[in-house]
Amino acid sequence: MKLLRSSLLLAVLFGIDKIFGLGRQVLVGRIYGVTAALDAYNASNNLPDLVVTLLSGGALAVAFIPLLSEALNREGRDASWQLFSRVTNLAFVITAALALILELFAGPLVRNIVAPGFSPGQQNLTISLMRLNLIAMLIFCISGLVMAGLQTHQHFLLPGLAPVFYNVGQIVGVMFLSERFGIFGLAYGVILGAVLHLGIQIPGLARHGFRWTPSLDWRHPTMIRVARLMGPRVLNIAAIQTIFVTTDNYASHLYEGAVSAIAFGWLIMQMPQTVIGTAIATALLPTLSELVSRGDSATLKSTLRKTIAVLLALTVPVTVLAMILVRPAVRLVFEGRAFTSAGTDLVVASALMFLPGIAGHSLVEIAVRTFYARQNAIVPLVAAALTAALFGGLCFVLVPLMGHSGIALANTLAFTAEAIGLLWFLRRQDVL
Repeated sequence: MKLLRSSLLLAVLFGIDKIFGLGRQVLVGRIYGVTAALDAYNASNNLPDLVVTLLSGGALAVAFIPLLSEALNREGRDASWQLFSRVTNLAFVITAALALILELFAGPLVRNIVAPGFSPGQQNLTISLMRLNLIAMLIFCISGLVMAGLQTHQHFLLPGLAPVFYNVGQIVGVMFLSERFGIFGLAYGVILGAVLHLGIQIPGLARHGFRWTPSLDWRHPTMIRVARLMGPRVLNIAAIQTIFVTTDNYASHLYEGAVSAIAFGWLIMQMPQTVIGTAIATALLPTLSELVSRGDSATLKSTLRKTIAVLLALTVPVTVLAMILVRPAVRLVFEGRAFTSAGTDLVVASALMFLPGIAGHSLVEIAVRTFYARQNAIVPLVAAALTAALFGGLCFVLVPLMGHSGIALANTLAFTAEAIGLLWFLRRQDVL
């Protein structure tokens, strides 16, 4: 019952977030269009997003929650917050060092890895935007871990509201700064959104008795366990993030608007996928971690089976409906000002290839969190590496045939294959 309530709460909050996110993207599309400038902005996010995902939003957070939950259940609140402080302090130091590296080497990274197909002027714009995004990256390093800490305490409201406030910051940037600063107005809005993302969660820390410990103490036994669990997860997320770098790399060699069309198509798929799959998976991880720590394998299996059944019952009809409505919806919502009918065609072509992946992406989130609740990081790592390799191979075949929509189809096929493989492995281990 607690899991159901948490899932419903997160679904509502993620739904609100997606409404704000859609409003943001409508403004972005109508002001900037599906253009070279927006292509540069989207490409500039790749490496900063990779760092955030590795060190707070994905790798560390998912690897961290089971150990933080264990500390909370066995040693109490003070011990869990001490562990939280040590991990957060260390993550910030590492993020600051990586920010300095990206600042110094942004030029060669963009020209040789991120967007080698862009024109020199477009590459220079991407470099400038990437350097500006490093400020938000540092803030998100802390904010993402705060989300993990609050979720461990079964507090989902403020972490669920944080992405909404992030979108509010971006909307302010687009509405009030774009006329003066152009595409840089959107980047300034991202920084404001990052500040709001962190700020809305601070009252939750106070409510749960958080006390900051000014210590790294990376030799502490629990820190070593975090590192051991995080190491494979970092490689796991790195493999997944190479998919997004590969996406923009391929798209940069195509026509103007290809990068942005893929980003819009991804957003359209992510709206229902986040509300259903991410909401359920986020609420599920603390529950799975608790069941594993108690050794209750029967309830664990039952919970997983019911969760997957509900997820499929929701995602399949939503996918069909979304594919039917996507073209009129894009025309109604996005077209206007700089967003032309040609932009609609590009976006719809990618969205139609992304949408069949809603179930696959959602099932991957469930399966990966199950492995991490059981403190098994190796299987998700191998699966992610195989997915990245499969995606690259599919792009090589499909992009010459289908253009940018081939990249979207490659994403759907690769992640669906990963979901099937992970669920098969869980069944073999008698977990599912």
